[in-house]
Amino acid sequence: MELFSIGELAQMLGVAVMTLRRWHKAGKLVPACRTIGGHRRYDAMKVREVMGMTTPAAGKTIAYARVSSHDQKEQLQSQAMRLRRHCEAQKWDGVEVITDLGSGLNDKKKGLLKLLTEILHHRVRRLVLVTKDRLLRFGSELLFRICAIHGVEVVILDADEDIPKEQQLTEDLVEILTVFSSR
Repeated sequence: MELFSIGELAQMLGVAVMTLRRWHKAGKLVPACRTIGGHRRYDAMKVREVMGMTTPAAGKTIAYARVSSHDQKEQLQSQAMRLRRHCEAQKWDGVEVITDLGSGLNDKKKGLLKLLTEILHHRVRRLVLVTKDRLLRFGSELLFRICAIHGVEVVILDADEDIPKEQQLTEDLVEILTVFSSR
């Protein structure tokens, strides 16, 4: 269960914080819990139900693969194959593999835009990635929030949560240098 603060939820729904407080007072939208400090926390799935933003039970699974350069085309194919095999092993129906060739800093890639459109039109039940940074190098958290709001389950095959912040920062800096040095 992913919990959102009242400010985060207001921003996602495009309403004022005071509107959410009024809805809470009226019993329309009740928080899932409160923090020790008394701050409201909302469950994205329950908010979607209350707001009538439910997704169809039978959405498709999209496996998204991306590499940065044409030199890595073989890696793109093996990444896509790995995602497809994982989906087949899970016996998920309606699997579509979307591949992109381009920098993780570029948010205008054809496949990424197609993925976002499918999510926003409630046609996706599950998003499968090899690693978190295959989606976007920066800004992936925003897309994960959009997935949560639209009820899309995100599956990351190699979720390395144990990577130290220093190593993540170093990898990000190397990515930035690589992108700008290739221009």
